[in-house]
Amino acid sequence: MYRIRIVDASDDDVVDTLSDLHQLTFFDTAAMPQFDFGAWWLAYHGDDAIAFAGVVPSTYARNSGYFSRVGVVQRHWGRGLQRRLMRAVEARGRRIGWDSIVSDTTSNPVSANNFIQAGYRLYEPEVPWAWSHTLYWRRSLH
Repeated sequence: MYRIRIVDASDDDVVDTLSDLHQLTFFDTAAMPQFDFGAWWLAYHGDDAIAFAGVVPSTYARNSGYFSRVGVVQRHWGRGLQRRLMRAVEARGRRIGWDSIVSDTTSNPVSANNFIQAGYRLYEPEVPWAWSHTLYWRRSLH
């Protein structure tokens, strides 16, 4: 029913799709990512792109990826797509030898619960990179 594929973010059509999905899922609550940096995935329902995720090398956690974005179009919520995208990110991290994947959530209990269900644990980074009420997540890849 759903397919997840890594995509080439140097392709203008892919970047347009990622941008559209970002706007549909984050509205104006988060800055548009630089899609030409890191690795990006799209989830499809039939021919329609309905979710996306990206990972970049972390600048805060050594030898780790930073799960920079994941967005799922609302009508497809509740089908485990965020966790499936997390697994795709983790598999890539293992292949390239990262020790862990880190991320953060702010005022988003659904994503926080997905991190917990996917085996991520709260942690306190040496250098917090977001707001004071941000929750930081890490999952070991070993």
